[in-house]
Amino acid sequence: MESQPSSFADLLQISGLSHGTGVWLGNAQELIKNGTCNIKTVIGCRDDIMLFLIYKAGMDAGLAFKITESVRKGKGLTPEWIDEMKKCKVPMWYIDSCLKIQYMFPKAHASAYVISAVRTAYFKLYHPIEFYATYFSVRGEDFDVELFCQGYEAIYRRIEEVEQKGFQALPKEKAMLPILEMALEMTARGFRFKTIDLYRSEATRFIVDGDALIPPFAALAGIGENAARNIAAAKDEGEFLSVEDFQQRSKASKTIIELLGSLGCFRDLPESNQLSLF
Repeated sequence: MESQPSSFADLLQISGLSHGTGVWLGNAQELIKNGTCNIKTVIGCRDDIMLFLIYKAGMDAGLAFKITESVRKGKGLTPEWIDEMKKCKVPMWYIDSCLKIQYMFPKAHASAYVISAVRTAYFKLYHPIEFYATYFSVRGEDFDVELFCQGYEAIYRRIEEVEQKGFQALPKEKAMLPILEMALEMTARGFRFKTIDLYRSEATRFIVDGDALIPPFAALAGIGENAARNIAAAKDEGEFLSVEDFQQRSKASKTIIELLGSLGCFRDLPESNQLSLF
């Protein structure tokens, strides 16, 4: 908000400012606030110093490199270097800024971060439901099918419960917070989760169904990846005649049968292949 970025290059600067030490607080932040410079002219990444000294100040490349290496490690400037910078008409605010820096981020590293962030933002904005399908397929270890199908309010209450526990929260509960927050964001944007579908769910991949996601079999706690693949392979062979037929073809355990049954996956199936005479 303070730096007002308007280009990809400005986002690189922000990445450098946020990952460096002594670069933003009490340094670039103040320079931008008082109008001395803007996001394009402050020192954001270590590469900025060397390029500025060579191309803007006309300094010898070897000396520019030495100064950059010293500043980026927080070792400051020697009196001789400061004199040379003044001779090259480097502004005093620039010299003072270099003296405050303790650690600087490399621009190549900042570029990798920002490219990833821009890609994420693009898909979140223009292909949101596909983004969430991909996210949960990759990071859905702590997915709670029953909870997420209840929607925004239920997910929000669960987040509050975990946060209110503070340090008393179990490691598993803390680990679940990121996926809870992503599910909250998704439902806040008008999307929703459906329950497991015996014929449409896949082994490990979330499926887009209009404005909703259909979870895979592996999203259920108690169903491992191998078991999920067996179930998916069995349903691809055709419709099941009964729960017994499902068990025989998928090789699912009694626990998995009960789990899927509790979610209503077998509501239209008889228990056995045998016909009743009554």
